[in-house]
Amino acid sequence: MLGTIVNAGTVIVGSLIGLALKSRLPERYINIFFQVIGLFTLYLGISMAMKSTHVLQLVISLISGAFIGEALHLNRGLDRIAEWAKKKFKSSHERFTEGLLTAFLLYCMGSLTILGAIQEGMTGDAHLLYVKSLMDGISSIALASGLGVGVLFSAVPLLIFQGGITLLAMWMGDFISSVIITELTATGGVLLLGLGINILGIKKINVINMLPALVMIILFMWWFPNIGI
Repeated sequence: MLGTIVNAGTVIVGSLIGLALKSRLPERYINIFFQVIGLFTLYLGISMAMKSTHVLQLVISLISGAFIGEALHLNRGLDRIAEWAKKKFKSSHERFTEGLLTAFLLYCMGSLTILGAIQEGMTGDAHLLYVKSLMDGISSIALASGLGVGVLFSAVPLLIFQGGITLLAMWMGDFISSVIITELTATGGVLLLGLGINILGIKKINVINMLPALVMIILFMWWFPNIGI
């Protein structure tokens, strides 16, 4: 899991640099940066979602995932973490949730994440994750400057998600197909669309409670791989 550990470390370092820059930038620069991040998130979400070739599984995964998230009240747990972070960092206006979720989805939903984690798990070669680490570290500087300390905390779910794939690849071998990677990416894209809408203040969408869809799409693609629209 060295590649994932390095990846999480670059996100933390990049986020700390971004937070230092944020404290020195005038508010008007932060606001325009915010808008740029929101627009880019929408663009990336659309481009990722359009890759889906199994729309039926995608829709069912989003619906079932949202029901599970609502039943588990995932938003309440993240709200408690956000309140702790605000007190810890002495900030009353930190957009913790948007920062954490946006960074997590950007860092973890691409095919490079999954392919790199599988490669490291099966062969011990982490060069793809090292390339990704450099990209994520640079990105985290920009994201933390606009979205705040939540970007730094995204290193935790990144470590769990990406490291979990690596461990599964070590134990189960080639357990995930290219089609599953594509549909997982597309599901993450739909969630990014919701985040982009939230960041721009267009409408409040409870993306947190939709996160179980990332697990459901893998299960539905395993169970019903030949049903596509």
